[in-house]
Amino acid sequence: MPRTQRRHGSGSEKIRKLSKTGRYSYYITMPKSFIDRLGWRERQLVTVEMEDDHLIIRDWKKN
Repeated sequence: MPRTQRRHGSGSEKIRKLSKTGRYSYYITMPKSFIDRLGWRERQLVTVEMEDDHLIIRDWKKN
């Protein structure tokens, strides 16, 4: 079965894999286009909150 190629700006931006790092932490990668649109940069401080069954990630400075 041939591999599906990822294209920038394709619908696959919304689908991400949850990966484990260490014993108690997980991470996801975010599309560069999302980061660019938010004006964020590498090592940006963000807050992560749980609201019902959603995660909300916000710029730490704007809270």
